[in-house]
Amino acid sequence: MEAGPRPLSEEENLPPGGLTDDDWEVLLGRIKAGNCTPFLGAGVSAGTLPLGADVARRWSAKYGYPLDDQHDLARVAQFLAIRRNDAMFPKEAIVQELVSAAPPDFDADDEPHAILAELPLPVFMTTNYDDFMFQALSATGKDPKRDVCRWNRSPALAAARAVLTPAFAPTPASPIVFHVHGHVEVAESIVLTEDDYLDFLVAISSEPKLLPHQIKKALAGASLLFIGYRLADWDFRVLHRGLVMAGEQSLRRLSVTVQLRPTDPEREYLEEYFGAMNVRVFWGTAKDFTTELRRRWRAYVG
Repeated sequence: MEAGPRPLSEEENLPPGGLTDDDWEVLLGRIKAGNCTPFLGAGVSAGTLPLGADVARRWSAKYGYPLDDQHDLARVAQFLAIRRNDAMFPKEAIVQELVSAAPPDFDADDEPHAILAELPLPVFMTTNYDDFMFQALSATGKDPKRDVCRWNRSPALAAARAVLTPAFAPTPASPIVFHVHGHVEVAESIVLTEDDYLDFLVAISSEPKLLPHQIKKALAGASLLFIGYRLADWDFRVLHRGLVMAGEQSLRRLSVTVQLRPTDPEREYLEEYFGAMNVRVFWGTAKDFTTELRRRWRAYVG
């Protein structure tokens, strides 16, 4: 007797990328209602800015980093701060890496910042130091504002103008781009070394008023969209520990993280890890995800 067709596994039943049509329907509905908050990581600027691992390897070779993890930017930056006895040295160095870079082509069909800028959202969170999300929003004709997290007591950071005053209400036409880990214009705001990440985590955990109420609102009860991160990244781990997991989990709506497809054992672990937090995983690059998001969004809104 001829054997029947082999039943598809749960993974094979999933569409490319790993999100079901139901997942997309929920996500698009939240975007339309303004109840979605994107978080932008380094992968959003891949191909435009140097990767953190590449910067770390160059610094390791240039300054004689002695350990085996030359790809870990936070640890290499920590080494530089200690070796130079100057906590600002690696921050000023990373600013120099970024300020000379040309912005991406916002007219390109697969440019992630430009695609996200089309969405009717009031708050964009980023752990990147660059200004690309602000520029992309401006290019669409919107009137974006920009602010940074004041996680340390640096006079330069304290002197930076605060946009998120109690009276400011971000809207899709005038959204806020909130730099969680700093911005190139204020080097003191940058979270880069291991000590920076630990200090940031302590500050966020111990000071309830550190985050403006507009940002707290964007985190509470919204679908969170993590684009351009890997689970191993320091910024992603601190972000989850300090901001996301600290929130009320019973109120958490479906969220999505975009992760590169790892080997099979790693994928099983990551799906279990994120599944416990009601986080769906899209397997692919930031460009893969945002291109599919644009296609589905335009069909959704007609």
